[in-house]
Amino acid sequence: MKTVVKKLDEMTAPEWCRLVEERVKVFVVEQDCAYQEVDQDDYHAAHLMLYNDADQLIGYTRIYRRADGKVTFGRVLVPMQYRKNHYGRQLVEQTIKATHRLFPGEAIQIQAQAYLQKFYESLGFRPISDVYPEDGIPHLDMVLKGED
Repeated sequence: MKTVVKKLDEMTAPEWCRLVEERVKVFVVEQDCAYQEVDQDDYHAAHLMLYNDADQLIGYTRIYRRADGKVTFGRVLVPMQYRKNHYGRQLVEQTIKATHRLFPGEAIQIQAQAYLQKFYESLGFRPISDVYPEDGIPHLDMVLKGED
């Protein structure tokens, strides 16, 4: 496995297009959710890509500081053909490490899809909100304490 973290201006056009293609495939088409997939956060986010030994994209997240000052990550995806291989856990573990490296000592606050609550709890996150709808999908806010 290889983890690559790049800002938008460090990416090639083909790299960015590949990411957007996968994000739209998962978050707009698969989840049948019409919303602004590419947004202002992409300009300042660190984009984390997880590649297998054949240099195929098997996971992606973006890490950034929200407008309210909270550190977060989102757009967590594993392409359909790579699911069921536990890449999601590896992806989020690498994302947590990268987030702590980029924002030392700061807590990470995420908007998790509600069905993944137990998964995120197994990685140390704890819920800080009730479940609420976000783009028609049940979510809840969760937080992971910053590393010392």
